[in-house]
Parts: sequence; structure tokens; C-alpha cells
Amino acid sequence: MTTPTSAAVSHVGRIRANNQDSGYSGTHLFVVADGMGGHAGGDVASAITTKRLVDADVAYATAEDAEQALHDALIAANGLLAETVFEHHELTGMGTTVSGIVRVGNRVALAHIGDSRVYRYRDGELEQLTADHTFVQRLVDSGRITPEEAAVHPRRSVLMRVLGDVDAAPEIDTKILDTRVGDRWMLCSDGLSSYVSDEKIASILGSFRTPQSAADRLVRESLDHGAPDNVTVVLLDIDDEEEVHPAPPVLVGSAAAPLSFDAEPVRRPIRLPTLLLHPLKASQSEDAHFEPEREGFLEELIEEDRRRAIRRRISALLLLVLAIAAIVAAAFLSYRWTQSHYYVGEEDGRVAVFQGVQATIGPLELSSVYQTTAIELLDLPEYQQEAVTKTISADNLRDALDIVARLQAAAGG
Repeated sequence: MTTPTSAAVSHVGRIRANNQDSGYSGTHLFVVADGMGGHAGGDVASAITTKRLVDADVAYATAEDAEQALHDALIAANGLLAETVFEHHELTGMGTTVSGIVRVGNRVALAHIGDSRVYRYRDGELEQLTADHTFVQRLVDSGRITPEEAAVHPRRSVLMRVLGDVDAAPEIDTKILDTRVGDRWMLCSDGLSSYVSDEKIASILGSFRTPQSAADRLVRESLDHGAPDNVTVVLLDIDDEEEVHPAPPVLVGSAAAPLSFDAEPVRRPIRLPTLLLHPLKASQSEDAHFEPEREGFLEELIEEDRRRAIRRRISALLLLVLAIAAIVAAAFLSYRWTQSHYYVGEEDGRVAVFQGVQATIGPLELSSVYQTTAIELLDLPEYQQEAVTKTISADNLRDALDIVARLQAAAGG
């Protein structure tokens, strides 16, 4: 029996109450779609789109034919979404990202819109083959922020391109790529790519023999990182240059369930273990949402980002000033406290009263001579000489002066 060369896995995640992802692993076609969580019907959008794309799961004479068919299927799906919104006004604004590939011999036709991703794992190296259609990716591409800054940017959920009723003529990226025996292709929603590093993904893809075991482990890895979003993974192994031996076609996520036009359910509360183990990953970040690329829009967002950065710097400076002020105040109060204490000790062979405590902080002495008496240390009995040398603690200045008076009497003075 031939080992299946493909797999599809989807999980709702640890926070959301419904799965807005859809996935499909077919004979020639492989798809991941991620419905926009901030709009009603994200699950409906991804399900309708994925089911429409299933019609494109046929054999093609050339990769160019497959590329055109995949593009046309996405445009048709976009029209279906608009029709659905016309019939169900409560779904206005719904949308979905889509990443799909069709294998034709030793070539792959790819179509993509949004921030789901397609990767190719080859010879131990993981390569991202799609570009995110997001605001923060535009900032990264223009050199304004780093990829690390993009991962925590407050506008990281702003999608610039999606399928849905938001754009009658969406721009879809398509390309044709080569593939060869040993390649492992991965399509995923941002529930994986946003929470599991490329290094860890590559390690898992290279460690598990079958696509099913690798896909299961990738989803588990996302769950181990808190998985606040839905996560979907579709894998395809290339084990023969011409033939495909996929598992039976399978739909996962919302596409695997009957369509429901009910209002979007609320999120599940974050469980305490998840919050404690992954406080940053488990936080409920802003839902993905679409904002059109109208003229001047990107510049507005960049200006907004610049103002936000200035506010962050000012806030950080204020916090720094407040922290320094708190440290200075604490140090001053602590010093004042030390100066309310006294003890009796020896200074140049005589009994003396010291103010402060017997300690130092770096070069700073926390005590000083308050008064040197005329009592010679050698005039005291031996046991009192030893006590003075080791110092005698006093509750306050009056107590210290009483100790001196008793020593004066013992010295015969």
C-alpha cells in the first residue's frame, strides 16, 4: 500500500469558540483559508471559498493552465461571497485569506491573497514562498520596521488584501514554481506562523516521516504556545516526479461542517494554565480585519505609527523618570532611617557616639562620629573595653548618651 503523501489538520485553538479556518488536501489541489475573525461570518467566508476551490482539483495539462484555473476559481469564490452577503446582510464585511497550490508534474502553480502562507522545505531549509498582504509587511518591505518589530506591532492584524464583499476585484498573487523529489510543501494559517518560529517549523518538518505526523506535531506545537488563534496546516510530500499519492481528499476546519449563518460566538476565556505558561502568546490580540489600499491610506497608517512610536518613547521616558525618582526617594528615605540610629564605639582610643548604622554601600559610609568623649578606652574595665570595641547599639541618642554616662562612671570619672 502506498503511503499517503499529504495531510490536513485544523484546530480551533485554546481561545476562540469557533474555527474560522478551512483547509483542503486533495488529489492535485491543496488549500488553506483563514476567515477574518473581526467580522461576522469569518467561518462562512473560508468555508464557501474552500468548497468553491475544490472544483479546481483536477488534472491539468500544464502548470500555466493550473495557475489560470486557480486564479479564476478565487475570483469566482469572491463573487460567491458577495452574493452570500447580499442574501445575509448580517455577514457584511466578512472575508478570508487564501493560499492554494496545484501540483502538475514537477511544477506547482500557486495562488495567494492575505496572510496565510505557503512554504517549501527542501534539503533542510525552509523557504516562505508567499508575501503577507498586511500593513506591517509593507512597513518591513520599506525598511521602516524589522520583522521582529512586526511580530508585536499593534497594527499587525490589518490585512490589505482579502477575498470577500470588501473588494469586487481583489488582486491575487500567482506564480509557478519548481518542485522535486524530497520536497515537503506546507500551507498554514497565521495561527501557526505567528506563534511558532521558522526554526522550530523546519525542525519538525525534517523530523517526522509522514505528512500526517508532521502536521499533527505542528498543530500541537502551536497549542503548546497558547494558540490564541485557529491553526490549520496542510502538507504535501513530493516522493515521485510525476505521480501523486495523496490521502483521500479531505476538508478540515469550518469547510468540514455545515454552513451556519448564526452570529459569531464569543471567545472562550483564557485558561489560567495557558495564561501562566504563555502570558504574551495567550493574550487576546486584535482580530484580523481588512482596510482597503485607498490612495494615501498607507501614508496615514505610517503617520499614525510614527505618532504611536513618539507616544511610546514619551511614555517610556516618563516611566524612566518616575522610576529614577522612586529610586532616589527610596534611597533618601532609607538614608534618613539609618541616621535615626546610634551606637557607642571607639574612635582614636576614646569612647565615641556614632550616628547611623554600621554598614557601607560602595564608598558611602552609613555612619559617622556624632561625639567623641574624653573617656579613654584603657581606663575602662577589660570586658567594657571589649564591648566598646565591638560597639554597643543604642535605641536612640538619649540611650547612647546614657551608655556613655555609665562608661564614664566605670572609668572612675
